[in-house]
Amino acid sequence: MESAYAPYLERMGGARLPPMDVDYAAEIENFPCWIVDCAGDILGGLIMVFAEDQASIANIAVNPHAQGQGIGGMLMRFAESTARKKGFARLQLTTHALLNENLSLYAHPGWQETGREGDRVYLHKEL
Repeated sequence: MESAYAPYLERMGGARLPPMDVDYAAEIENFPCWIVDCAGDILGGLIMVFAEDQASIANIAVNPHAQGQGIGGMLMRFAESTARKKGFARLQLTTHALLNENLSLYAHPGWQETGREGDRVYLHKEL
């Protein structure tokens, strides 16, 4: 996950995005996680949270050397399918306001912005 977010450090004025400081050992222990692995090289990852009333993507990232290969889209479709199979009608996520390319990527497959708070942009998708 660190390598996926590192390219944004310059844009963020050196400030680290919150996912860069997450305790991933705890995340893996406490939440459903998936990775895209190619011969031992981790190309992407997904962490989801399922609460009683909502399903969320806590983190989704693609290694910079693997971007542009459809891995992010595949992970998003997998997240949607997983939430749907668990009986959820909506999936949520949060991104950073300065990550314009993410906002564009999410808008194309039907994600809708539901609000902003500081640098956070909240989105959801009806399943």
